Amino acid sequence: MNFYIYPDQSHTYSYLKNYHFENNPTPPPDFLFPAFNPIFLASCSATRKTQQRINTTLETSPVFKKGFAGLAIYNPLKGDFLYAHNEEKYFTPASNTKLFTFYTGLKILGDSVPALRYTIKADSLIFTGTGDPSFLNPELPDSNVLSFLKNSGKELFYLPPVYTEKHLGPGWAWDDYDAYYSAERTDFPLYGNLVNFKFKKGDTIPQVFPEIFKDSLSIQKSFAEKNDNISRAIENNTFYFQNFPRIEEDEQDIPLKFSSELLAAVLTDTLQQKVQILKERPEQFQLNKKLYSIPTDSIYKRMLEVSDNFIAEQILLMASNEIADTLKSKIAIDYMKENYLQDLPDEPMWHDGSGLSRYNLFTPRTMVKLLEKILAEVPQEKLFSMMATGGKSGTLENYYKAEEPYIFAKTGTLRNNHSLSGYLKTNSGKILIFSFMNSNYTVPTSQLKQEMEHILRFIRDNY
Repeated sequence: MNFYIYPDQSHTYSYLKNYHFENNPTPPPDFLFPAFNPIFLASCSATRKTQQRINTTLETSPVFKKGFAGLAIYNPLKGDFLYAHNEEKYFTPASNTKLFTFYTGLKILGDSVPALRYTIKADSLIFTGTGDPSFLNPELPDSNVLSFLKNSGKELFYLPPVYTEKHLGPGWAWDDYDAYYSAERTDFPLYGNLVNFKFKKGDTIPQVFPEIFKDSLSIQKSFAEKNDNISRAIENNTFYFQNFPRIEEDEQDIPLKFSSELLAAVLTDTLQQKVQILKERPEQFQLNKKLYSIPTDSIYKRMLEVSDNFIAEQILLMASNEIADTLKSKIAIDYMKENYLQDLPDEPMWHDGSGLSRYNLFTPRTMVKLLEKILAEVPQEKLFSMMATGGKSGTLENYYKAEEPYIFAKTGTLRNNHSLSGYLKTNSGKILIFSFMNSNYTVPTSQLKQEMEHILRFIRDNY
């Protein structure tokens, strides 16, 4: 006899009771059916009413009728689902994908970020990148790579990798190439692979950081209407802007177009020391030393809390480099699926680190299982401090507000798709794992978030 226990335990009780009576004429002892206990019956009744309330909202809300929703709520202490709706269906996860990337880092990278592979031969320091996102990145703690290179006392040679990932990921929107959230994936990132432009009030020409890109500015000579935005040429680092006084302060980050030549030029400018490109790998040559930079916790927190796409992509590159000395995301993804994710309820359709790819597809129950695995790896207090917190931090700062935070989760949004997966603390003190996924909706995302919040608040108050 096989059956799946859903939260409405009275159904399980009825099924077992009928099964016994149909197969055994002797009445069963009461202890086999704890549902006879009035307290148990009351609990089941309350659970059933809570489920019915959620069902009614999902089925009748004009907002949810305009899309496709899935919700799974799981009690990790009891190992059962309190509620499940379309939990086996696939959804576009968007940045919920970063939870898979986080788990990859936990399993492969260790406590510190691998920054360089290098070797010293006579008076030369030869180095190559590992994908470390922290070098000169203003959003991360200072890396020790700069001082290491600057104080080496050696001639510096950069060795490009034999193979690296394409700069933009599979399934990414190609015309987002100059949007801040589509920074290129590279073996040796600089400044988060972004160029910062800042207009003060009244400025006609922006300040540029790093300044080496100042000469890459180009005035857009004719335009139909004024536009504050700066754009970049798709094939190179030419940045276009309109030359008129700004009414107010404005700031913009644009991905740089990476090349080995650009890296050598920026390093030369930053270190005030010539950095040469070693275009051919010498025979019997090994980069037998490794330099580490910053704690991995610092990149995980940045990725999870504010949903940093660039860091997520670089984590997969670093993981693949640890596995196979090759910077290719698919290596890390395949390794994780084979070694650590075979017990997921549904196979993840997983293609990148950030969730920018439209090819990614996960189910709510798979997200819940992944979150359970993460909770087994990281102490609860530490884990919650890394994640966006409802009403308090990151991408949830303006949502799920409460006197005591009750949502610790990862958001994920692409056009017509929004998901939220993480941990919910109930008023009774329980920690539940949930995944609320929505695809193909046509209402404003703000309306969808409001309806999701109504349901999650109800769960907080009633479980």
